[in-house]
Amino acid sequence: MQPILYLFFAAALALTACGGQSGKQPATATDAMDTTKGTWPVMTFEKESHNFGDVTEGEVVEYSFKFTNTGSRDLLITKAEASCGCTVPEWPKEPLKPGQSGYMKVKFDSNGRPEGYTEKELYIQANTNPPVINGPKIQCVIVTKK
Repeated sequence: MQPILYLFFAAALALTACGGQSGKQPATATDAMDTTKGTWPVMTFEKESHNFGDVTEGEVVEYSFKFTNTGSRDLLITKAEASCGCTVPEWPKEPLKPGQSGYMKVKFDSNGRPEGYTEKELYIQANTNPPVINGPKIQCVIVTKK
């Protein structure tokens, strides 16, 4: 009788361990952050910088940097900021699969900024290796209103 019980419990355990779910689940932010497989997403920008040229003090300008995930895992950007509060980046909030491209829009507000040349760099936190990367830069010459 005892061997039959062991056989019954083993069969029940095998059936419940399989979970009953089949097929591939959609990628989630948690999946993208899991880098235990030893592979990493890589964020590759088409341009390393953009020069707006002359910007009149008080003007707000924007530019969108195109980037591609050239790595082998989903890319998830968790934070992006600039070297100054006058520069505000916007980025895709959903994971980008390998080979997919996205845009990082950067708005620069020259209001109250001193006259002359200025350069602002983006710092991006993502599930890359290293987890914080230096992104592209924006440049311009701020001129006073006439």
